[in-house]
Amino acid sequence: MMNNTEIDWLEYENKAYDNGYKTVCGVDEAGRGPLAGPVFAAAVVLRKGQIIEGVNDSKKLSEKKREALFDKIKEEALYYCISLVDEKTIDDVNILNATFIAMNNAINGLAVKPDYALIDGNRIPRGIDIDCEAVVKGDAKSASVAAASILAKVSRDRYMLAMAEKYPQYKFEKHKGYGTKLHYEMLDEYGPSEIHRKSFLKTWYAKNE
Repeated sequence: MMNNTEIDWLEYENKAYDNGYKTVCGVDEAGRGPLAGPVFAAAVVLRKGQIIEGVNDSKKLSEKKREALFDKIKEEALYYCISLVDEKTIDDVNILNATFIAMNNAINGLAVKPDYALIDGNRIPRGIDIDCEAVVKGDAKSASVAAASILAKVSRDRYMLAMAEKYPQYKFEKHKGYGTKLHYEMLDEYGPSEIHRKSFLKTWYAKNE
């Protein structure tokens, strides 16, 4: 939880402010690994010194808690933007580049242009035109990155629930497009849908030729 005294959730934000930056955003993605659906990214700007109670790495929170925090973050954050890049683009440019595009779009979609970005992971996305820093496991270290992780994760989960209604045979509501045993069983029975990432199914295609 955010009141965990062992973690300074504002360490990275405060360091940026101490270095003279005025608007710091946290950025994270959701959905790099699934076999189907888009990759999502979110960018969040918190007020200087702001911690939204309960926010943590989205992977450490229950679905119910993430859903509640999703609305809270949108209400309390200074600015936020959520972006997606669809499966066709993922197939065209690969998942890494698609993730970079989603992150860039999330940053550029903020109502106010930040001058510093904290990016979850170990790589700086190409194309970002502001100063930025890669923070490994940033969603467990930074208040703004953790908030972005929740917005990205919940947005993608909601999208896949909508796809579960459109393509009920794949049971997306159970696996959200990830490569579970059930998902592969549905692929074997029905073949890929329009929202499957063809580039992620090379092994499946080879087996089923």
